[in-house]
Order: sequence, then structure tokens, then C-alpha cells
Amino acid sequence: MRLALMAEPLTRTMRIGELAEATGTTPRALRHYEQAGFITSVRAANGYRLYDAGTAVRVRNVRRLLEVGLTLDDVRVFLPCLDGDVTAGPASDEALRVAAGRLAVLDARIAAQVAVRDRLAAALREATGARVRPVA
Repeated sequence: MRLALMAEPLTRTMRIGELAEATGTTPRALRHYEQAGFITSVRAANGYRLYDAGTAVRVRNVRRLLEVGLTLDDVRVFLPCLDGDVTAGPASDEALRVAAGRLAVLDARIAAQVAVRDRLAAALREATGARVRPVA
């Protein structure tokens, strides 16, 4: 009589440096994402963090969302879809609300910076008799 052994499927794991290289980020950022609850690891016997290879997709999605101007707090809304293609499906109402709110914050910051630049340019023109003009 033969016994069939049920084995757990082998999952490739990556150390933190490998995951950082695969996702174009740093080990420090990965530790930050882990502390924030976006990714998880297990510890090897030697204490090294080991990540499932699928974690790379999640990290790339987090980075993609951060690159468009969202914060890590904003990205929490996207947790249910971080393991797939976050750009493939329709955005949820909550995701749209968060993105619109972040855009409003960025617009306000830009307007404030433009106002400061304009005041500085005017002060520079006044102080130099318009001899020195801003580069921009």
C-alpha cells in the first residue's frame, strides 16, 4: 500500500535585500511598509526577514500609489486590491474620494508656494530696481 504524502506547496521567499532590489525600493522603506501593516514577513532561524515572492506585487502597487501623490494613510483604502493590478479595475467611491482629497491638498500647497514665490519676486524687483529678475 502506498501512502500519498500531502505536502504544502513550496513558496519562494525573498530576503529583504532581494525584495528591495526586485521592487526598486530600499530595505528601510520595506521595514516601514511592514510596520505600517502593508506587508508581512516571517523570521528565518538566523533572524532574517523572509517575504513571500508575491509581496513584490504589493510593494510595487504601494510605490505606484505613493508616486502619484498619495500618502501611506491614503493607500490604506486600496488594501483590498494591492495584491493585483490596482489600475485594472474601476476605482471605488472611497478611493476616488481619497484621491480627490489628496489632489485638493496638493493644489492648495502649490497655490501657497506660488504666492510665496510671487511675493519674493516682487520684493527682489523692488530691492534691485528690477535689475535682477527671477529665473522662472
